[in-house]
Amino acid sequence: MNVPAKTDALELRVEAVLFAAGRPLSVKELTEALGVDDFRRVQTALRKLIRTFDARQTALEVRHVGDRYALQLRPEFVPSARSVTPVEIAPRTLKALTLIAYHQPILQSLLAKMLGEAAYEEVERLRTLGLIRTEPKGSTLEIWTTKAFAEYFGIASTKPEEIRAFLETKLGVNAATLAAPTPSETSDVSSGPGASGSAGDAVPTAAGPA
Repeated sequence: MNVPAKTDALELRVEAVLFAAGRPLSVKELTEALGVDDFRRVQTALRKLIRTFDARQTALEVRHVGDRYALQLRPEFVPSARSVTPVEIAPRTLKALTLIAYHQPILQSLLAKMLGEAAYEEVERLRTLGLIRTEPKGSTLEIWTTKAFAEYFGIASTKPEEIRAFLETKLGVNAATLAAPTPSETSDVSSGPGASGSAGDAVPTAAGPA
């Protein structure tokens, strides 16, 4: 395959690493993975790559996620891919989702106080999965769960108060259990419908689409 002359080789290598990683990477991680001696070259390549994807007619985008960068589906194409893509939710992501579900609508700035800077990356990941939606609220974002969230976890309603009641009555989740670190957060990954979880873990158990 011939590469257009205008495409920088480092830009393509950055794209390849982001694709292979399947998760957001920092400039430092990209620099180390590529064996580049100057991180500024990687920053330049990232800026070019973002512009390249913005100019393409493609379902993918390179997005700045907190202090990291991710190669991911554009939000409008997530629903089309969800039915054939197994959803893997890491414990930290599941904890963020539970906090959002319990306290919704919740401000991203408040979620960051609960989870630290990782909250911004988790919000972006959950938004990409289609499990939450966000709306601008002053200088931050207001976050809600989506219909896909209710379907994924087998909850019969999308109303915040009924989701909160489900978490409390079925899983024993409450403000106190959400405030403390959970044993499951040290695990690797909860995968798709049927993922492990319990009331003590303060995270919902995936029940699969209703």
